[in-house]
Amino acid sequence: MIEHGGNLAAAAQRYGIAPEEWLDLSTGVSPFGYPAQDIRPEIWRRLPSEPPAFRAAAARYYGTRSFLPVPGSQAAIQLLPMLIAAQSVAVARPTYGEHASVWARSGTIVEALPEEALVQTARHDVVVLCNPNNPTGTLRSAAELRELWERQSARRGWLVVDEAFIDTEPQCSVASHAGADGLLVLRSMGKFFGLAGARVGFLFAPPQLLENAAAAIGPWSVSGPALAVATKALADAAFCSRVRKLLKVESTRLREILEKHGYPIAGATDFFAWVKHPRARNIQERLARDGILIRAFDDPPSLRFGLAGSEAAWNRLEHSLGKL
Repeated sequence: MIEHGGNLAAAAQRYGIAPEEWLDLSTGVSPFGYPAQDIRPEIWRRLPSEPPAFRAAAARYYGTRSFLPVPGSQAAIQLLPMLIAAQSVAVARPTYGEHASVWARSGTIVEALPEEALVQTARHDVVVLCNPNNPTGTLRSAAELRELWERQSARRGWLVVDEAFIDTEPQCSVASHAGADGLLVLRSMGKFFGLAGARVGFLFAPPQLLENAAAAIGPWSVSGPALAVATKALADAAFCSRVRKLLKVESTRLREILEKHGYPIAGATDFFAWVKHPRARNIQERLARDGILIRAFDDPPSLRFGLAGSEAAWNRLEHSLGKL
């Protein structure tokens, strides 16, 4: 299994610190989650069905009706080799590790390229790109991605764009174009809406691919309570506006704290900051002993810090960084 953030059970067992005592900065999930309240009791008893209000709210938020709700964007990633016939796939190095892993397990040749080379490549059936990239934070404009998509489409290839962290930069999204051939987009409600546990994601693709994906994933793939919460969250423009502002303020604070303690920022989004450091694993270990969980990467050696979200949590992080 690929290492991911958020595994508090394993961390609690390893370090002898109860899960509720951890400061989890390892996932990139917004600390300002949508308040998932007032779910009617009958929703728990019924088989899930997609309410018209859900599709309408999602269409307004994402700018298209050409989508399939899935149980988290990871579920859609698992389907990609079944949806697109490919001999070779290009991914960024580094990027979200599940993309390369899923394609490689299907028997497809996977080439990991530096980010700048990835957007210039013209020899692969599929190019997979996270925008912004995780963990480097590189953000591409919609115009740049449309150019890459057109280049891929002209040679009957595909561009797959994972937009898990794009909600604070909606002008860079290409989800609204994904009903056309050659473009497939993934979105998640886990990061920006803080609903990682609800497992609600979206696959944006041409109609035939959506039909194939729906058949592969089966009925009732997203739970009724998750659909109910997602409907409210997607339609709540005031919440979205407020949280976008909060995330920008808090991400600035994170970068300032890290730089103050001698950790220059190599890349960032409004959800996390990325720091290159030759002793990344050692720093991760030492912070874990203080009950602070962060992500460490080996290629290149680096660390990803999420947002603390409260004054007490920020002070705790500063104290532990000071000890280092």
